[in-house]
Order: sequence, then C-alpha cells, then structure tokens
Amino acid sequence: MPHVNKQMISFFLTTKCNLRCVYCYNVKERESHQEKTLPLKIAKAGINHFFKNNSSRHIRFYGPGEPTQEFHLMENITNYARDIAEGTLSVEIQTNGVFDHNVRSWLLDNVNILWISFDGEPDIQNSNRPIKGGLPSSPIIEDNVKWLNSNSSDRKLMIGARVTMTNNNIFRQNELIDYFFNLGIKHIWTDPVFPGVDKVPKNLGKAKKINCSFDIDSYIEKFIEAHRYAERFNVFYGSFLACNFDGETIYHCRACTPVPHLTPDGYVSACDLVTFGEEANHMDCFVYGKYDDATDSFIFDSKKIQTLRNRNINNMSHCLKCEARLHCGGYCLGEVTNETGDMYGQKTKTCKAIRRLFKELGKSNSPYKFLHP
Repeated sequence: MPHVNKQMISFFLTTKCNLRCVYCYNVKERESHQEKTLPLKIAKAGINHFFKNNSSRHIRFYGPGEPTQEFHLMENITNYARDIAEGTLSVEIQTNGVFDHNVRSWLLDNVNILWISFDGEPDIQNSNRPIKGGLPSSPIIEDNVKWLNSNSSDRKLMIGARVTMTNNNIFRQNELIDYFFNLGIKHIWTDPVFPGVDKVPKNLGKAKKINCSFDIDSYIEKFIEAHRYAERFNVFYGSFLACNFDGETIYHCRACTPVPHLTPDGYVSACDLVTFGEEANHMDCFVYGKYDDATDSFIFDSKKIQTLRNRNINNMSHCLKCEARLHCGGYCLGEVTNETGDMYGQKTKTCKAIRRLFKELGKSNSPYKFLHP
C-alpha cells in the first residue's frame, strides 16, 4: 500500500525537547520561536474536521520537539479522539524514547504503533542523540523498550525503530539489525540524513556541500546486504527510499493529498518538515490552513491544496522515463522543496539510489504491515 494511503491527522505537540540531536532538522527554526505548545482547543477542532471529512480514525503524535514532553496534552487529545471516533481509534507516535515510567505505562495502554527515533548501538546513538547536557540516551531507551516488550504480550502495540542513517552507521547495518533484534524490535525503517529547514533552500553555497557529504552509494550497497540479512530473522528492514515499493502510485506521500498536521502556532501543514505556519519562507507552499478562533474552525487555502495535489510523476519531466516511477512517486516533496526551492525539483543522487534499489530488490511481494512513520 503506497505511503500516500497513510491517512491520519498529526499533532505537532510542542517545541520542547529533552535531547540535543546533532542533525536535528528543525533546531534553527525552533530556536527562532518562543517555546510553543499546541493548544487543546485547536487539536479538538482538528479532530472534528478530520473525522468529518475522512473515514480514517488514525491519529499521530510527532515533533517539532518531543511529544511526550507534553504528556497530559497527549492524554487529553487521545481521550477526546476516542470519545468521538465512532469506532476503533488507532494511535501512533514517533518519540525519542526518553520518557519516564508513567509515560511508558500510558503508551502501553493507549498506543498501537510506537516508532522510536533510534540510531542503533549505544556509541552511535549517544553520539548522534545525546540528552540535553551531554548524557547518554541509550540506557533509558533500552530500558523502556525492554519493559514495553515484556509487558505487551496481550496488547496490540508495535514497537519499531526509525533510524537516521549517517556516515557513522551506514557500514554497521547488520550490527544495527542484531542490536534491535536482541531488544525485541522487529520493524525498522531507515532514513538517509537530510539538511535541516532554514530560511532559504539548501542547494545554496556551503549548505550544498554539506548536503553532498552523505555517502548514499555506500548506504544503498550496505542496505541491500542488510535487508537480505534481516529476512533471515523475520525482521522488516526498510528504507524511506523504498517506502512505495509495495504498491503503485503517482504521488509520493501524504503531503500530496494533503492530510493535516497541526502546528503549535495554529496552522495546518501538509508535511513533517514544516512544523510552524508563521514565516515558513520557501516552505510556505505546505501551509494550507489556519485556525480561526472566532469560529473554532479552520480556514483553508484551496489554491494551495490544489497545488499540492497537482504534484505527481505525470507532471515531472525527470520521472517520465524512470523505471521506478510508479514505485517512488517523485520522492519526498518536503525534502525536494527544502533543498531545491522547487516542488518539482530533483535530488539527482537520491533518484539514482532509488533506481538501483528498485533494480536490486524490485517491488515488494506484499504490502508493508506498518507504513513508514
């Protein structure tokens, strides 16, 4: 099932974060704003609108900070959504995994899909994703994962890892799989590191050189080996570059639908990379709605919605003759726009990597059980 079919409402709960990840994509953006948290009334209005206009009853908690830093808000949103869902509510979260015992107990009882941003073995994790102040994060995450797995036998909770691939871990992918398997994690999505969101596109000057530093060819070579290695253990090992290999699509992701991502400052974003509505600069094309306090509802920009929906492989010249086009969908709209300043732009090295990956692995024989977070 293509990634675009993952219909859900996402809540960007707060800018608060207890980690200091070295590659954080929105750290400059967060630092330019006062600390913000999504108001509950806006979250409720978003649920009302989404449930009225979409058959999905799937909700998701995400950044721009760490969602569990606003634990009680997350509780309240979930309770409200469950009360009005008129059916089974599905709850997903992407978290850094550094939370206390009260939070993990609630997650066990209330969440269906729990993705932990987790880069692998302790030396890599602690280097890439330290706790504020420089303390290691891996011991807390390991303890939480082991506890959740040991107590979830009668619960419908999937615990997976979402791994940022850097030059530090691309040559240790088999070891990464062993490490997660021993923790009880059997669903792993890997994402190549990408430039952060700032005020201008990232294909300019010094930022362009930084963007080119990731060894994507080695990542693909080692990923293919690791993907086949993981199959021996019945472990799913995926790549964001292959997130549409289990179906055919002309769109890459949910940003092209679009589905709502509610920002802490009261806007509706189409993309995980656009976590604020004010001063979105070259990423403003993703900000397609705003909360109106007077009516307790949202005002949407129909032209922006149509522009997002028009972005597909049939309108992209570099996709027309690509053998992987129907199993790619034009690649990540957010990354492409952030790096090129053009919704119809191209990350040429990434395109080459996707074609190689498709040639080696081909389309998936069955739909992914858990779509990319």
